[in-house]
Amino acid sequence: MNILLLLVPISLLLLGVAIWAFAWAVRRGQFDDLDTPAIDILREDDPLDPQRQRAPTANQAGDDAG
Repeated sequence: MNILLLLVPISLLLLGVAIWAFAWAVRRGQFDDLDTPAIDILREDDPLDPQRQRAPTANQAGDDAG
């Protein structure tokens, strides 16, 4: 029974921390847009600029080998 004198205040403290963390997240806008991040994964990436799309030539590939 004496353990309740320790566990009840600890649980109330943890509850207070959880409520504070939730209020902090709401104030910081963590729950403003829940749908867009999931859809962003499905969107196509922007195409690369033409210079980066070209494969290296034989001379450039040979220079990298050393």
